[in-house]
Amino acid sequence: MSASEPSRYLNVGIAQISPLWLDRQGTLDKMIEFAGAAARKDCHLIVFGEALLPGYPFWIELTDGARFNSPLQKEIHAHYLQNAVQIEAGHLDKLCETAAHRKIAVVLGCIERAADRGGHSIYASLVYIDPGGMIRSVHRKLMPTYEERLTWSPGDGHGLRVHTIGPFTLGGLNCWENWMPLARAALYGQGEDLHVAIWPGGIHNTGQITRFIAMEARSYVISASGFMRKIDFPPDTPHLETILKSCPEVLANGGSCIAGPDGEWVVEPVIDREALIVATIDHVSVLEERQNFDPAGHYARPDVTRLTVNRQRQATVKLVD
Repeated sequence: MSASEPSRYLNVGIAQISPLWLDRQGTLDKMIEFAGAAARKDCHLIVFGEALLPGYPFWIELTDGARFNSPLQKEIHAHYLQNAVQIEAGHLDKLCETAAHRKIAVVLGCIERAADRGGHSIYASLVYIDPGGMIRSVHRKLMPTYEERLTWSPGDGHGLRVHTIGPFTLGGLNCWENWMPLARAALYGQGEDLHVAIWPGGIHNTGQITRFIAMEARSYVISASGFMRKIDFPPDTPHLETILKSCPEVLANGGSCIAGPDGEWVVEPVIDREALIVATIDHVSVLEERQNFDPAGHYARPDVTRLTVNRQRQATVKLVD
């Protein structure tokens, strides 16, 4: 925040973009480009959609993904793993350097190949990078949705954390996790008043729940979506002809939007195009709406209902040397 800018405001951006599908480096370069563009528009925060890096597993429902021991599924899955993100290997270092150089925080959705789980299973992870370029949390999606379970593993509560950014306390969830009342409550109880919901893309996902969460939490809600068309599959995609046989022209139509703590639109859903969406949000609006309802404060009854959250990172092996 600049010294001349009132501390009650925060400039936020959503990069509604398509990946260079299953191309980790190409997609990362595009994200860095949009992060720079957001910084030039004086954004303090830029948000990217779920699984954007290196891409959502659209092939599963298009190629009989539930067929057991299918050579086709194995080959595409192996390609997916090869392009997944391993944070310990430095795959996000360039994005972290951009965040530090531009003094902009980043929330991104990535497919994480977790070294602490052996390095051969993948998770849909929400990563928060602070304006100093430090990775502050990695939240692995608690429960993959439907066909996602054929490629992603269930995560844990380690990343259910909030972060201070300007006057706001930011937290976030992946896609249908946003329908999980207790996951939302875990963030509310830590003081969240800026909720980030990341999605692979689709107005059917964001159109109603964005305003609902805003009204429930009396918080700002940023819904950041990806965008994906049939023409966005690169020619070197394994089994591309099979994927394209049943592929619609548009697989993810966007739907990125921002709702205020009164449930009204700050930015209505943007569909059918890539876009850098920028808005200014005012923390005073949170304080005003909490006057009549605060889900973790004066409208809570911890003597009646209380939530326990396990934030231990789960691992199969504990090594003692």
